[in-house]
Amino acid sequence: MKLNKTDFTKYIEAFLEENSKVNLISRNDEKFLWEKHIFDSLSIENFFEKYGSDYKTLLDIGTGGGFPSVPVALVYPELEVWALDSIRKKINAIENIKSALKIENLYTICDRAENIKEKFDIITSRAVAPLKVIAGYAAPHLNNNGYFIAYKSRRIEEEIAEASRVLEKLHLKITDIIEYNLPLEENYVRNLVVIKRR
Repeated sequence: MKLNKTDFTKYIEAFLEENSKVNLISRNDEKFLWEKHIFDSLSIENFFEKYGSDYKTLLDIGTGGGFPSVPVALVYPELEVWALDSIRKKINAIENIKSALKIENLYTICDRAENIKEKFDIITSRAVAPLKVIAGYAAPHLNNNGYFIAYKSRRIEEEIAEASRVLEKLHLKITDIIEYNLPLEENYVRNLVVIKRR
């Protein structure tokens, strides 16, 4: 990835300001904000390199502190990014970051995934729920040619096995698993699980 920590100085400052008021990530994790959260969010670049980047809309389910929604909105200004979370204080924090950085392509929804009606070209989810659960939230909102991208850790094989029946029932299929490493001293393997309609 060509981007580095210094490209995100203003964002990091705005995020830490909000994190001091609302617990978006643990205080322990603040020192790894770039490595564990921003860099991880931007690993979607691996998907775009393989599948092209001609997408108009992205929904991030359970965005929490704005990962991956906010870094993705910053790096891909042509993409309309919707950050969805049911917790108002987290959405307010994202709104404050959006305002501070003037992120014009970022929108927020304070609601549960099952209550919204819109469909999207890309749906992302990171650290929200097991694949067998989150797939059920994503499926109704996926455009016919869209992709659901689940950010997952190294126990992905187990999650896929548990989700196989659910994915079949939802007419979804895993088309790719893109492995990458976070820039940390210890080996920190992550995966993008790429899912499409059958």
